[in-house]
Amino acid sequence: MVKVLFICMGNICRSPMAHGILSTLAEQAGLAHADPPLVVDSAGTSDYHVGEPPDPRAIRTAGEYGVRIDHLRARQVTREDLDSFDHLIVMERANIARMTELFGRPLMDKAGERVRLLLSYAPDVPLDEVPDPYYGGEEDFHRCFDLLERGVVGLFAHIARTHYDGRVSLD
Repeated sequence: MVKVLFICMGNICRSPMAHGILSTLAEQAGLAHADPPLVVDSAGTSDYHVGEPPDPRAIRTAGEYGVRIDHLRARQVTREDLDSFDHLIVMERANIARMTELFGRPLMDKAGERVRLLLSYAPDVPLDEVPDPYYGGEEDFHRCFDLLERGVVGLFAHIARTHYDGRVSLD
C-alpha cells in the first residue's frame, strides 16, 4: 500500500481538493485497486472543522473540474499519521511548524523527507507554498485548484517512478 496524506490548516479547502485530485488520478490510472493500491487521505493541523465537509466553494470549484470532494470530512492530523503515511504533503511551512508543535521535533525529524511541500513537485511554479483561499473569493479557489493540480500531477509522476517502476502514467 502506498499512502499519501495531504495536510493544510483546517482540512476544508486545500487538502481536500488535493485529496480529490490525486484520488481522481489514481482511479483513472487504475492505482486505487492496483498492487500495491494508492491510498489518499487529507487532514488539518487544527481541530476547528473536524467532522465538517469541505468549504462549499472548494466543493463547487473541484466539481467544475470533475473532481468530487463533497463526501470528505475534515479531521486533524495525528501522531499515527506520521508513522503510517509514505508521503505527508503540506501546503505551507506553517503546517510543518504546527505539526512540530503538536508532535515534537524528534517525531518530525523521524518523518524526515516524507514531509514535503506540495509545490516542491511542481518546479515550474514560481511559488513554493499554496496560498489559503479561505478568506478570498471564487477566483482564489480556482487559482488554488490550479496550483494544487500542478503539484499533484508532479507528485503523481514521482509516485509512479518510485512506487510503480514508472509503469503508470497519466497518458
